[in-house]
Amino acid sequence: MTQISRRHFIQTGLIGAAAASTGFSSLVYAAPASTTIDKVKLGKTGLVVPRLALGTGTHGGKQSSDMTRMGIQNWLKIARHAHEHGMTFYDAADLYGSHQNVKEILKEVPREKATLLSKVWTRPEDWNKDTPAKTIDRFRKETGSDYFDILLLHCMTNGNWQEEKKPYIEALSEAKQKGIVKTVGLSCHSFDALKIAAEDPWVDVILARINPEGVIMDASPAEVMAVLKKAHDSGKGIIGMKIFGEGRLIEESQRERSLKYVIGSKNVDCMTIGITSPDQIDDTVQRIIRIAKEV
Repeated sequence: MTQISRRHFIQTGLIGAAAASTGFSSLVYAAPASTTIDKVKLGKTGLVVPRLALGTGTHGGKQSSDMTRMGIQNWLKIARHAHEHGMTFYDAADLYGSHQNVKEILKEVPREKATLLSKVWTRPEDWNKDTPAKTIDRFRKETGSDYFDILLLHCMTNGNWQEEKKPYIEALSEAKQKGIVKTVGLSCHSFDALKIAAEDPWVDVILARINPEGVIMDASPAEVMAVLKKAHDSGKGIIGMKIFGEGRLIEESQRERSLKYVIGSKNVDCMTIGITSPDQIDDTVQRIIRIAKEV
């Protein structure tokens, strides 16, 4: 009978507990990855990024998420493991309270080798009372980075965002002119917002919910994919989110099908997935590398 050390037992138990908290407890993971995630062009933005970003917003809201609640040191262990496999793309947001997480990993990963994305929460009735320009300055201090590769309007929920968020659009445009931001855009949480974004020349990057099951999406997979194709064909960078339906598509066959659907579409450049254990990184990286070669 194989002997299991106490240390291995404890580590496995801790990983299992973390997985259970995010709905991944039933997963069977592949062996540790021996390769690194590939890099892709983000539309015609000029950015080249890892195909998989390390999401920091699982169960996020009110400046908190699973990644912040686990504590910086626990999250850093995951981020360091991700770094070993080429995942130097960090998806943060004010809503998640994850700028401090990013600041700590950027002390270890050279800034020029990292891709930093953040998102601006635009509802001042919540907590952010600063002007858009001051908000961007605060982001720079919180992350310890002078610039952002991608800065998005967070959670646009209707087709009127161009007018409603005009002060933020102007601030992001000014920041882009100053070199503080390389690309701008929005994360979409309604089909109308997505359709407008696909046609708006201001938008460089779209963060969109996409999976083949239509779980936590803005319309059917076919409808969303058609809009993403239009946007991508026009040169916009497309980042997919909710690839595993926020932990609802957890069976191996579901994860496999979803990754094949998204990568095989050729309309989604890269994706962001909230990850809470090294095993999840190993499994997802291996799958993505294999599927990207197959499709």
